[in-house]
Amino acid sequence: MAPSKELLAILLFQAVGVYAQSPIYGQCGGIGWAGATTCASGSTCVYSNPYYSQCIPGSNPNPTTTLATATRTTTRAGTTPITTTTTTRAATTTPSVPGNEPATFTANPNIGPGGSNFRDSPHFRVYGATSTSAADAALNMLEAAYSCFVGTLGWRSPGLSYNDNTDNDGPWTKINIYSVSTLPGAAGVMHADYATGMAWLEVVHQYLTIPGVTVHELGHGMHYHEKTWVDQGRTGAWWETVANFVADTFKTSPLCASARSQYGQSATATEINLNKVIGDSFQVIVDGSVDTGNYYEAWPFLAYLTYNPDGYSGLGTNALRNLFRQYAKNSNETPLHTLARVSSAGVSTIVGRYWARMAYADIGHPTAGQVFLNQRSRFNYANLDSQGNNVYRPKSARRPLYMGANIVPLKKSGAVTVTVSVSSASLPYTATLSIRNTGSGATRYVNLSGGSASASVASDEEITFVIANTPANPILYDAFSLSSEVKNGLDYSVTVTGATP
Repeated sequence: MAPSKELLAILLFQAVGVYAQSPIYGQCGGIGWAGATTCASGSTCVYSNPYYSQCIPGSNPNPTTTLATATRTTTRAGTTPITTTTTTRAATTTPSVPGNEPATFTANPNIGPGGSNFRDSPHFRVYGATSTSAADAALNMLEAAYSCFVGTLGWRSPGLSYNDNTDNDGPWTKINIYSVSTLPGAAGVMHADYATGMAWLEVVHQYLTIPGVTVHELGHGMHYHEKTWVDQGRTGAWWETVANFVADTFKTSPLCASARSQYGQSATATEINLNKVIGDSFQVIVDGSVDTGNYYEAWPFLAYLTYNPDGYSGLGTNALRNLFRQYAKNSNETPLHTLARVSSAGVSTIVGRYWARMAYADIGHPTAGQVFLNQRSRFNYANLDSQGNNVYRPKSARRPLYMGANIVPLKKSGAVTVTVSVSSASLPYTATLSIRNTGSGATRYVNLSGGSASASVASDEEITFVIANTPANPILYDAFSLSSEVKNGLDYSVTVTGATP
C-alpha cells in the first residue's frame, strides 16, 4: 500500500555566541549550546547535527556550499526555466550491486516538480543546484551512501518502486533531489510520489552537500523503500532515529569506508549527542515527545545493534535491515517487538547491556568513546537522592521509563571492592556494574544477579552503576503519544559500599 503522508522534516538551527575556546573534540555549537563556539588551535568547528558541532583536529568544516541562490522557475507544465540545462554526469564509479540491477537507472522528471537544470549520476538526479560543483559534490556523496547501504549492507534499492512486488525485474528509477532556496522551518524533507511509489527529496541550497542533511533525507527514502514500516504508527518516531543512524554511519563507520573512498568522501564528525543520550538516559528508549523527546538522538541504540560488541545472535551488520525485513506486515508492532524475533538474546538483555556500555559510550562506534571522554564532565548524572546509610533512591523525575536507564558514576579511592544491592524495585530491571581501565580504555561488565554484585576495582579503573527498566516483554507504544504504561518509572533502592554516587 502507498504511504499516507510525507515524512518529517529536520530542523536545523545553530546557536551562536562568543566564549572561550572549546578543546579538541569538545562541543562548539548546536541548539541550546551556551558554551564556546571557537576551537582550540589545530582544530576546526565541524557541524554534525542540529544539536551538536564538534572541534575536530586538523579538519576543515563540512562544506556548506553557501552560493548565491539562483532563480528557479521550472515546472512540469512548460514554464521556461531561467537556469541553463546541464546533463553531464558527475564523476562516479559503479558500486557493487545486487541481482539484475542496471549500472544506470532511468530518470523520471515527473517525480517532484521536474525542471531543466539538473545533473545526473547513475542512481540520482539533482535539480536546481546553484553550481555544477555543488551538484557533483552532492551526487558523489549520494552515490557513496548508495554504495554503502545498498551495495555493502544489502538494503533494498531506493530505485525500486514502493509499489513493485517483483524487485528482480525493475524498473529502476533515479531518485530526484531538488536543491531549493528555502523550506518552511527545515533544511531538508523527503516526499513520496504515490503514483510511482518513489521517494524524492528537497534540500535547501546551503545544505545540499552536508551529509547530516542530505544523507539523512536519503535515509528516509531508503527506509520508505524497505516498505514494512510505512503506515505503522508505532514505528513513526523511529524514522528519525533511523535517518540519523544512516547519516552517522555514512559519515563515520568503517562499514562505509570503502564506499566513501570510492567516491572521494572523507570520514567526518559523528552525529552523536551524548549530552542528550546519557544526560536523559531515563527517558523511554525512543521518545517522540515535543521539545523533550530523544527520537533524533536515540540512534546509538541502532549503532549498538549493528556493531554488536557483545556478539549477540541475530545482531551485527544486518541488524537494522533485519528489523525492516522481519517486521510483521501491517502489525503496527514496535521495532522492539521485531527485535525479539531477530535475536534470541532477548530484548531486556540487549537493552540492559546497551545502557551498561553507554556508561562509557563503549558501543563499538569508531569515535563515540572519544567524544564521551571529552564531554563527560558536562553530563547530568543527578539521578539519585541519598536516604542515608549508603542507601539511595532515584529522583522521582528521573526514574527510568520504559527501556530507559539511570547511569550513575561511582566515586572511589584507590583499589577497592564495590558492592551494590538493589531492593524494592517496582518493575523488572537489568542492572550492571560497568568498569573501565582509565589507562588502556578496556572495559568489563558485571551483571547484578539476585539483586546484587561485587567487583574488585583496581586503582586505575573507574566504575559506574547502571540500572535499566526492562520488562520481560516489549510494550506496544506510540512514541509520539506515550502511554501511562511506558511512562511508569522504575523506583528502587540501591545500597552501595566501597564507593559513593
